Amino acid sequence: MEIIPAIDIRDGRCVRLFQGDFAQETIYGDSPLHVAQGWLDQGATRLHLVDLDGARSGSPVHAELIGTIAKALPIPVQVGGGIRTEADIELMLSQGVARVILGTAAVRDPALVERMAKRFGDAVIVGVDARDGLVATAG
Repeated sequence: MEIIPAIDIRDGRCVRLFQGDFAQETIYGDSPLHVAQGWLDQGATRLHLVDLDGARSGSPVHAELIGTIAKALPIPVQVGGGIRTEADIELMLSQGVARVILGTAAVRDPALVERMAKRFGDAVIVGVDARDGLVATAG
């Protein structure tokens, strides 16, 4: 079993949303890089990042910050949130991310997933978020 710690990023900070509600946010740290280093120090072998602003807006917002984290850590980093186009996938992979997670894009454009899986292989994965037993999309 692999345990993958996650950092949700909103407004450049580490947060948790209560049941996905953007109005019910708890801030856990001002530096996602510092928190990522903490997970590494505790033995993490992979890190999961979520660009909450990207999920809400429909395109990556924190690509540079995510790239800084991915390049600073000696472990693979995967990212989701707002990755909905081929250009988004290319951007995130160019930032040093090992895997991109497609959620909304997988529901709205299954052909994109097929093309990107053929092109990037295991670097593209599909994540399914659910609310009340139904697939949830768009953040």
